[in-house]
Amino acid sequence: MKIGFIGAGKVGFSLGKFFTQGGIRLTGYYSRRPESAREAASFTGAKAYDSPDDLVKESDAIFLTVPDGSISSVYLSLEKSLIPGKMICHCSGSMTVAEAFPGISQTGAYGYSIHPLFPVSNRLTSYRELPGAFFCLEGNGPHLSMWQELLESLGASAQIISGESKVRYHAACAISSNLVCGLVQESLDLLETCGFSRETALRAITPLLRSNLEHIIESDPVSALTGPVERCDVRTVEKHLACFPSQEERDLYSAVSRKLVELASLKHPERDYRSLKDVLRKGENKNEP
Repeated sequence: MKIGFIGAGKVGFSLGKFFTQGGIRLTGYYSRRPESAREAASFTGAKAYDSPDDLVKESDAIFLTVPDGSISSVYLSLEKSLIPGKMICHCSGSMTVAEAFPGISQTGAYGYSIHPLFPVSNRLTSYRELPGAFFCLEGNGPHLSMWQELLESLGASAQIISGESKVRYHAACAISSNLVCGLVQESLDLLETCGFSRETALRAITPLLRSNLEHIIESDPVSALTGPVERCDVRTVEKHLACFPSQEERDLYSAVSRKLVELASLKHPERDYRSLKDVLRKGENKNEP
């Protein structure tokens, strides 16, 4: 199998190097910025193409590693007489194949979503960590199992899901990655109001973050849970709610804490958390008449 890339950004660089490191042949790269295609081709030992049609002709699988908002337009711009029998792939976490490649089932080509559940942050180094990454696969062709086996042969893990599950899947990814950033930022903001500098605040919570995440990974969120919600410490939770300067912050604290009550109830089924639930509900409705 020969793989080509349309788009030479961080994901194109990283996946291309990941594949070549595993012995998979690349045809090369096409990009609207020829210098980007040349850089990616040099990085992966492949070829830079001046035309997407030439790349498609010489490739069995074509990855459209372009921004999500451009995937469909790039796909629709491909010469349709060239794609029968080809595998057209994208790496969006939220878009289904049907959304990304409208009408692909009528072209004789096969569409696949191959999403690395991994923050590709550096085009020159992120490929080194992809062997330990998890990929989520979705599509309308007969090659899904082949892609799963290929990725696993390169040291990654892979899961096939349905198109109907794609948005829920991506929301789960965003919660584990992006939303955690928001919670950490809220923590830093509060510590700054206590007189911490931003640098000191981050240094202060780093051991807490590391230890908690390690416990979650080693066991699960239920086992790792500690703190006032787990203890059903209603008074402390009331104090927390009262210290926030805005309803928005109280809502954030309450919403996450209500999820923690679910975990605490699993960890301590003998405890009655109803009074804590009432306090959290009141905290969310504090500004209501």
